Amino acid sequence: MKHLVLAACIGAFTLTTAGVAMAQEPAKKAAPAKKAHVKSTKKGAAAAAPAAIPNGEKWQCELGHVMYIGGNMRRDEVITVNWEGKEYRLPRLSTVTGADRYFDARSGLDLVVIPSKAMLFNKNAGQRLADECQTADMQAGGSAPTQAGALRAPVATPLLVAPSAPAADAPQAPAAPKQ
Repeated sequence: MKHLVLAACIGAFTLTTAGVAMAQEPAKKAAPAKKAHVKSTKKGAAAAAPAAIPNGEKWQCELGHVMYIGGNMRRDEVITVNWEGKEYRLPRLSTVTGADRYFDARSGLDLVVIPSKAMLFNKNAGQRLADECQTADMQAGGSAPTQAGALRAPVATPLLVAPSAPAADAPQAPAAPKQ
């Protein structure tokens, strides 16, 4: 009986030390590989070409975000949006509000453009990616280069006009009698 317990303890000890030795062995081999990778990255960084500027018009957003929109938003049914280094093709959706909306169900990107700004959403994640996105022309007071941009009222003609006060020189009409 004593021999059986002793054999079981030796077997368990052997399995434990073999597992620890195997777990340490790959770690020792992985360390030199990382050093070699770091050296090659440094060499690659010096030889790398500068990043290419995406195609399309630049839209500057709040919090430093930038997106590029390619295509004619007034007539094209599909536009290209470059967001965070990736290009997405977004087809136009019709809306009842007059806003221009482009949505790709596969990626979840949803671009909504109103005359004063654009907003980019990720419907799959349920979050707003960018807000207050404007072109340089829009920042200078222009409207969005879209179908919805034509809906913006000119600044020279206010929507609500206060009635003018009667002139002091003009004769006033007699008041209507009370009934």
